[in-house]
Amino acid sequence: MISEQELQQLVESISLESFSRPFLHQAKINRRLKTTGGRYQLSDHHLEFNPLFLKEENLHYLPGIIKHELVHYHLHLAGLGYQHKDRDFKLLLQKVGGSRYAPRLEENKRSRWHYRCRQCGQDYWRQRQVNVKKYFCGRCRGKLEKIAGPLAK
Repeated sequence: MISEQELQQLVESISLESFSRPFLHQAKINRRLKTTGGRYQLSDHHLEFNPLFLKEENLHYLPGIIKHELVHYHLHLAGLGYQHKDRDFKLLLQKVGGSRYAPRLEENKRSRWHYRCRQCGQDYWRQRQVNVKKYFCGRCRGKLEKIAGPLAK
């Protein structure tokens, strides 16, 4: 896992290489980020990154994520369209080769409960437990049975 200082240096070097502009603010690690690779803060212009992408096995995703956040950063400071829907954003992201979406990691997948209808065999995957005495199959109105849980699907 890389440190916050190494992350700062990496962001600064990618900014100079890909955008020919310096990164003048802070790059931070935010342990609360779970489903995104990073985040650009409009208020104070710092970048936050998901620590899961700083692990050794996921480092190959990091340059694309950094470029994505730097596109937000540089466009916002230049007064251009910095949101995902904006043409300026899409063009610059494609030009520098940034990631459009953060890849889904195994650690991000939520635990799921698996249920099956006893009558028709319909499978149901839920993030929360279901009371099998209260709920029934939506297809045939048969009884549900818990197969396994929590499992990653």
